[in-house]
Amino acid sequence: MRKALILFAPFALLSGCMSGPDYAGPPEMATASDNAFVRAGPDIDRAAPVAGDWWTLLGDPVLNDLEARALAGNPSVAAARARIEQARASVRQERANRYPSLAGQATTVQAQIPGLDIQGGPPAGAPGSPAETSEQDSLSIYNVGLNANWEIDFAGGQARRIEAVNAQAAASVANAEDAQVQLAAEVARAYVGLREAQSRLEHAERERVLQQQTLELTYSRYTRGALALFPVGNANAELELLKSQIAEANADIAVFTDTLAVLTGEAPGALDALLATKADIPLPPARVAVGDPAALIARRPDVRAAERTLAAANARIGVAEAARFPKLSLMGILGLGGSQPDDIFDLGNLSAIALPRLQWNLLDFGRTAASIDQAESVRDEASASYREVVLGALRDAEQSLARFGQQRANVAALVQISRQADTAAKLNQQRRAAGVISQADLNTSIRQREQAKANLDRAIAAMTNGWIAIQKSLGLGWSEVPLVTTPPQTR
Repeated sequence: MRKALILFAPFALLSGCMSGPDYAGPPEMATASDNAFVRAGPDIDRAAPVAGDWWTLLGDPVLNDLEARALAGNPSVAAARARIEQARASVRQERANRYPSLAGQATTVQAQIPGLDIQGGPPAGAPGSPAETSEQDSLSIYNVGLNANWEIDFAGGQARRIEAVNAQAAASVANAEDAQVQLAAEVARAYVGLREAQSRLEHAERERVLQQQTLELTYSRYTRGALALFPVGNANAELELLKSQIAEANADIAVFTDTLAVLTGEAPGALDALLATKADIPLPPARVAVGDPAALIARRPDVRAAERTLAAANARIGVAEAARFPKLSLMGILGLGGSQPDDIFDLGNLSAIALPRLQWNLLDFGRTAASIDQAESVRDEASASYREVVLGALRDAEQSLARFGQQRANVAALVQISRQADTAAKLNQQRRAAGVISQADLNTSIRQREQAKANLDRAIAAMTNGWIAIQKSLGLGWSEVPLVTTPPQTR
């Protein structure tokens, strides 16, 4: 026993090691400004934004209802959550691999081997040997019992596997949260698009009525000989153009309505009744809270998923390096049996076998080294991917902030244009009442007012979509999916 302890002492000391490099965190990422975004305008607040239901800031109860339906019923979010459960099952499986396995067994062996002498007598043909019969050459074994297997993790390879699957499970959670971010933004954009299309349809319908009246007046003057045929053709062409715009607006309404239905997990047409009533285009708040770039990097789910993927790749280097070290596996068998079937019921035929096995790959022609090189290359790729994701996140935020500032300026300009068009239409109504201008001239003025309002609504929709893009670029709109993990313990 003392000799056995001395033999395995070096391996006991080795079992306190962990193969592979310890994870030191993601690479440092320098930003142009650590405290503020470069493209943030004067209306941008540096306060930390709310990571949850940002769409409630738009103050639209229908949108709030659609977002809740989408987060509860969207298939892509359900698939992401299913991937979380897969990752959690992998964590449980790898943790269970640290412990012995115990299984019941029933074994029978029937062998016919020429020249076999299980009686221990003299060889066949020798003086005093029994006659050659099939019974001398046959072997029968019957056994019922238990067997146990356990592989001792000397170099920490199994601990590194657990570390890797834990990190991958956390990445799955972050990916599910990123799916929520993408979904929330898609629902909000589709809803804004629907409201803008409904507003566009309303303005186009009003213009069509006015243009129809203008066409009738122009044709009446033509029949009286007061006008040539050319103005009638122009008036009719403008009317046909408005009809095509109405058809386009109706198609956009149908597309956006069906898009929202599918995003919420419903069939196309399921939300027609809910969304048929026209409503105003939601407006973003006066000030936009964005925080700072460092908070963005820490918050965005896709950045966290890339970081956890990097941690998993780093742990797998240790898994590959563990193959360099010896492996000790223990197998034990405990059962009842013998050479006859009835022996399995005899408690006196108890058999116990212990089979320790030590394996050390001393020569593998570079297989392990190649596996380590491959794992290190995967880690380097994951590190580069992390940097790419971070840079893309910063780019998205800066670009969305720059566009939002331009869109606000555009809305402010179109507000003034719409007011001027409204004032002009009111003055022309007074002039028409005084008989200074014709009805056709008044209709043209009112149509210009409708067009100015439609352009303003289009700009408001673009501004709101720009605000939505900011929320998406900041990684907002997710609720935390808890994942209980246990950090790997150094042996």
